[in-house]
Amino acid sequence: MKNILNHKTIWMAALAGMLTATSCTKDFDEMNTSPNNPTAIGPQYLLPTGIETAIDRYWGHRNRFERINIDAAELYVQHLTRNIYSNEGDDYTVSPALVANNWKGFYNDSQLNFQRIILLTGEGSANPNPNYEGVALVMRTWVFSLLTDMYGAIPYTDAVKGTADEPIYTPKYDAMEAVYAGMLNDLKMANEKLTVGGPAVAGDILYGGDILKWKKFANSLRLRLANRQAAKKPAESRAIMKEILANPTTFPVFTSNDDNAQLKGTAVLPSNNEWNQILLQDGRTDWNISKTLADKMNSLGDTRITVYANPNKQGNYQGHANGLPDAIATSYLATSSTIGSAFTKAEAPEVIMTFSELNFILAEAALDGDITAGTAKTYFENGINASFSQYGLTTPATFLANVGPVTREKVLEQKWVSLFGQGVEAWIEWRRTGFPVFPLPDPRAVLQNGGILPTRFPYPNSEYSLNAEAVKAGEALNGGPNDMKTKLWWAEK
Repeated sequence: MKNILNHKTIWMAALAGMLTATSCTKDFDEMNTSPNNPTAIGPQYLLPTGIETAIDRYWGHRNRFERINIDAAELYVQHLTRNIYSNEGDDYTVSPALVANNWKGFYNDSQLNFQRIILLTGEGSANPNPNYEGVALVMRTWVFSLLTDMYGAIPYTDAVKGTADEPIYTPKYDAMEAVYAGMLNDLKMANEKLTVGGPAVAGDILYGGDILKWKKFANSLRLRLANRQAAKKPAESRAIMKEILANPTTFPVFTSNDDNAQLKGTAVLPSNNEWNQILLQDGRTDWNISKTLADKMNSLGDTRITVYANPNKQGNYQGHANGLPDAIATSYLATSSTIGSAFTKAEAPEVIMTFSELNFILAEAALDGDITAGTAKTYFENGINASFSQYGLTTPATFLANVGPVTREKVLEQKWVSLFGQGVEAWIEWRRTGFPVFPLPDPRAVLQNGGILPTRFPYPNSEYSLNAEAVKAGEALNGGPNDMKTKLWWAEK
């Protein structure tokens, strides 16, 4: 369940421990610890906070100017469109606050918690627990993958060391290639540390302490990253994929939708789904289904659109074009479909990786010749079927024939459809491969960024005032200016 311990709960637990200690001492003058500032918080409190803040931020975040998903990525990849405030993402504008808040949030709210768990439970610590350490390594890697895939070169090896014995306040930037090497190594190490039947993990709001599922997530995520860098480092990526697929006992991966990495929402605030908070609790009606997505799904007889969207008054599922000025976009309010209740109800899951995605990864790898285990056709069909099943649907009998022969473009197009809700992931894949091929913008659209769909987020202004030398070096590592047109390391086109 998505049920984190809030600051009040942590404070009360810490206070209880301090009162117990106080009752056992006669020398109160030596007690110099403030109950309002606990100095030691266990991993059982750090883990749910880290998971919650990271996934909420990725999925959407309920605060304006922090919603990287529905105010940026979901619009860029034309899953969603806006009917008002087109200058908040739909016209390729990105506010300095959005890039700064998410940079700060992922590092300060997520990575610090995972890093503390690793320090508290790693080898040589006072209370070693390889399962806590392994879980934190997986989550830390996932967040680092988001940061580097959104911004490019990032602080990695020197990151979150402001409280180390030798603190680093101006961390250097590492090139994406180096970050990927570190992440792939950490995921392998996490799989080794995670021990089924080993020490218990409390506070796990993602998998409920099921270590086998964490191992599956670690190895599936490792396949995602290996595939993402395959065009740049083919030999290394092929070796990683072969190692994992050749030994499912040592390297288990997702085998069904039951393994999906997703944070389940609850009806209790603040643990409701972020889109529920924005669209229903806050009463915002700014977003509709994009015409691009609706047209593609309708043309294929794709019944997932009945889950992704609500029908309009005529009973149709349709959207409107991206990038339209407000005066034009608002005219579609009566005809454009809104987001389906499966994504807006309080209990809706916030998804970060699925069995469907894993199969599309393997289908692409098979087509590219990066793996020899299995066939592209089988993986492709498994990916489609898993996506329908994820929503309680059965793949229509004519659907595979409507889609046509298995090609790399078709694999990536169906992956894009299946990633509805995961706009950041879909945006990463489009920037890497150029697929799907989006239609030309509506002639009435008014687009910023020179009409170029953003290729990255710019670094926040705070980095130029607090870490100027390092961020300038980061620009050089990216091979282009700090704008939204510079292509990142894994871009194939």
